[in-house]
Order: sequence, then C-alpha cells, then structure tokens
Amino acid sequence: MIRSMTAYAGNEARIGDSTLHCELRSVNHRYCDITLKLPDNLRFIETDLRTLIAAKVNRGKVECSLSIKKQAKDGQSFNVNSDAVRALLAATDAIEEHMLAPLSFSALDILAFPGIQQEPATDKTHLNEEITHLVKQTLAKFLEVREREGAQLKVLIEERCIKMQGFVVLASKRIPVVLLLIRNKLTDKINELVAQPDFDRLEQELVFMAQKLDITEELDRLDTHITEVLRVLKEKDPVGRRLDFLMQELNREANTLGSKSTDKEMTQIAIELKVLIEQMREQIQNIE
Repeated sequence: MIRSMTAYAGNEARIGDSTLHCELRSVNHRYCDITLKLPDNLRFIETDLRTLIAAKVNRGKVECSLSIKKQAKDGQSFNVNSDAVRALLAATDAIEEHMLAPLSFSALDILAFPGIQQEPATDKTHLNEEITHLVKQTLAKFLEVREREGAQLKVLIEERCIKMQGFVVLASKRIPVVLLLIRNKLTDKINELVAQPDFDRLEQELVFMAQKLDITEELDRLDTHITEVLRVLKEKDPVGRRLDFLMQELNREANTLGSKSTDKEMTQIAIELKVLIEQMREQIQNIE
C-alpha cells in the first residue's frame, strides 16, 4: 500500500463537561519522528499515545496535538486553594520588603497564579480510555488521507515508468542507426586523409568504438529497474526506501547513457529519461 508522508486530520469529542480536540499532521522524514503537544494535565498519557501512533506510522515527522477545554456551566463556581493563597501573599510581602516601589496586584492576578484554583479530581482511567478512542479515530482518518494521496502518487510514478519504457525501446532501435552513422563518419574521415583506405583497420576501429559506446547493458538495466519499480508499487508494505534506492540506480544508468552518447537523438533520450527520473524522485521523497 503506497502511502504519502504528508497528511492532516482533526477530530474532537465531548468528555463530561469538557471538549477534547485532537490534531494529527505529518511531513516527509527519513525515519518515524513523533512529536506530542499535550497540556500538562494530559502528560500521563504521552507514552501510550506515542506507542499507538508508532504502531501505525512507519516513516514521517508526525505531530500530535491535544487540547482540552471546559464548557462554562450555569452556576459554576471556582474552588480556591486557601493555603496556596496565604502562602502566595506571605511570599509577596517578604519580597516587597526589599523593593523600593512595590507594585499592586488584584485578586484576579492571584486567581491566575498556578495552583490557586483547585481542579476537581480527574478519573484518569476513564479519561485515558476516552482520549485513546479519540486518537484512534483521528489516526484512522489520518491514514486514509495518507493512502488517498499515496494512490495519486502511485499513478504519477506509473505514468512516468511507462514513458521511460518507451524511451528505452526508442534507444534500442536507435543503436543500429548510431553505429551506421559512426561508420560513415569514420569512412569519410579516412577517405579525406588517405588515398587508399585500410578497410581492415576501419573495421577494427569500428569494433573498438562499438564496444566503447555500447549501451545495451545500460538499457537492459534501465528496463530491469523500471520493471522493479512497477512491481514494488504493488507491495503492501512501506516501500519508500526501496523506491528511493531504485531512483539512484536509474539515475546512474541514465547518466552513463548520456556520457556514452555520440548522437543528438540519443542524447535527447538520455535527457528525457533523467527528467522523468527526477520527477519520480521528488514524488518518492514523500512516500512512506
């Protein structure tokens, strides 16, 4: 199954008097890199979430964000930690003794200080179950997006592979023409230089040049690598690294083909192959 490494999914759920929101987003990365953004009161579930995501994602830089907001209720009251207030005021008095111009503050400033408002006890077991269920739902949507984009990438790569196969066939058909052109050039050059050409020597030179400029092996390897790319695209396991390696091999053969070329059309074929390989490589960089 071809999956893109770029995706986004969001979901939310009501838990008691609170709304929990979950977001998953990812970009391409060489390995699986998971970042969790959680409020302090949800840190207890960090390990479980990391394990849950890692079990479904093989590659990519993944960011999971959780936020929880309480809904305002009629007659809602604030539970204040009186001991914390007294300790805060005492500490403030002690500090102000050393200040030339103490600054005034309001009750709202004190209320906003961490630990002043007492939160009701939370059933972490129940909250863990609810959060896990929400993240699983979000993760399912997230993977659907990856697979949908992966299917589009697969089509683009297959189209380029078919075009490359066409250029390989064209290059194979061009080989006899190139050899004939080389022979004619050598014959013309020798006829210009000597009155009685040594055709035996001409044949030796032709054999030498044919061996030096032979691209049959490069074309065979190109065809083999293209076939392997099309096969790998049908596998169910993550194939991004395998495809990336094949792009390197294809690029190497296309470069060799271009360096051996002595013909304008063959050079153009090598250029077209390199363009298609680069286009595929850019797409494969985003495949899991």
